[in-house]
Amino acid sequence: MLSVNNLSLRYGKRILFEDVNIRFTEGNCYGIIGANGAGKSTFLKIISGEIDPTTGRVEIPKDMRMSVLKQNHYEFDEIPVLETVIRGNSRLFEVMKAKDDIYAKEDFTEEDGLKAGELEATFAEMDGWNAESDAATLLSNLGIKEDLHYKQLKELDGNQKVRVLLAQALFGHPDILLLDEPTNDLDMQTISWLEDFLADYDKIVLVVSHDRHFLDAVCTHVADIDFGKITIFTGNYSFWYESSQLLLKQRTEQNRKAEDKIAELKEFIARFSANASKSKQATSRKKALDKIKLDEMRPSNRKYPAILFNNQVREAGDQILEVKDLGKSLHGVPLFKQISFDIKRGQKIAVVSNNSLATTAFYKILAGEDQAYEGSFRWGVTITPTYLPADNTEYFDGKDENLIDWLRQYSEEKDETFIRGFLGRMLFSGEETLKKCTVLSGGEKMRCMISRMMMLKGNVLMLDEPTNHLDLESITALNNGLKDFKGTMLFTTRDHELAQTVADRVLELTPGGLIDREMSFDDYLKDERVKTVKNELYGEVVA
Repeated sequence: MLSVNNLSLRYGKRILFEDVNIRFTEGNCYGIIGANGAGKSTFLKIISGEIDPTTGRVEIPKDMRMSVLKQNHYEFDEIPVLETVIRGNSRLFEVMKAKDDIYAKEDFTEEDGLKAGELEATFAEMDGWNAESDAATLLSNLGIKEDLHYKQLKELDGNQKVRVLLAQALFGHPDILLLDEPTNDLDMQTISWLEDFLADYDKIVLVVSHDRHFLDAVCTHVADIDFGKITIFTGNYSFWYESSQLLLKQRTEQNRKAEDKIAELKEFIARFSANASKSKQATSRKKALDKIKLDEMRPSNRKYPAILFNNQVREAGDQILEVKDLGKSLHGVPLFKQISFDIKRGQKIAVVSNNSLATTAFYKILAGEDQAYEGSFRWGVTITPTYLPADNTEYFDGKDENLIDWLRQYSEEKDETFIRGFLGRMLFSGEETLKKCTVLSGGEKMRCMISRMMMLKGNVLMLDEPTNHLDLESITALNNGLKDFKGTMLFTTRDHELAQTVADRVLELTPGGLIDREMSFDDYLKDERVKTVKNELYGEVVA
């Protein structure tokens, strides 16, 4: 058991946590949620001992081993990949190193022999003889091929380093596992493997993530940081969100009888429990839902931006987009080629590829920003496409204007009161509307870009990684806004939940051609015929 007792953290007058008392127990995975700046990552750093609290303490039994996903990607640059993973179990690595140092001695003494014997016994008890094979298996499962296992970490690219450090955190079955954004830079196949791994993990897991599908797949509980307190709720993120929204709705309906409220909540819990049994979580975890007490739940105090795209400049006709033999190469290597398709009005299309450069190039061509391509495309005469790029740097760098003036340039209505009201609905209020563009955070810039897109009133949306830098509240609001949009869209996202709940068609861009299927995103991932085609078009085996 991991206990947090009377914990507080203050930075001057700012109170991040106040009198937090919670316990984390074995066999459970806790999703740490909260608005940007609430202190999710800071809380994990307190648990790991990296940050000292102002008051209170964290209690961990001495025989429990903690492992943390490292955020410093350069710490192990001079160390071989396989050894980096094994170092995740520091005690095992110390025994291994001490044993090897003794055997390396030229003047090996009787005392050295006795010491080596003790170390060998300890090494065997810790299952040290399987350490290298276990580490190699972890690396392979996370997409690090065997020919990289003995290279120094600095020889790997950024995405590969992230996977090695994740393998390091998972290595050796730690009693307490702390993961801060573990799905960053992972593809969906690797995320799926990690979901299965954590869903069956029998120790304590604390995880911070903006990936709702991931939280739903692995979490048995949600630890909600709100107003300086941390409250634990049974269930995954979707259950917490939906029950919180239901309670918030009921709070506003003062005339509803208490019995009706309880009946509605009980029905919701029963429905959720039935669905949970079909998820990847172990059956024992589903039983936790049966222990939910209604008085444990409460509405969330967090705010969600108002993201609505249905105010279109005009209604789209039947001719949306026609693409013929479209191709794009980079340094002579094809990103995609011979792409041909038509779009029907109202379709919501997930555009995917193993290479993010391919999807970004695809959008830039359709947006008219890239003229160096093969083939052709034609928008319908009634179509007003709007584009949200993955990289929005050019929209903000060197711009000395405040948010009101920045957004005004994209609005038909120039009145400041209108612009302020619009920004307020996107959670920029008061003095925040006078912020300079040069000081905005990544999440604030993305909310501005979404605001711009709404202002332009396009009847076809193109969105390239729109959830980048957004917090869970903004991602949820964006997801709902895209589901409610009545027009046509093409979008690319790493957010599994967004892809599954919005897309009704999938286009996959490959160096060998196009895969085009009218089906849900999950069905696409499971389709064995699609996997066979991928093998041919990518020229490699697709897991």
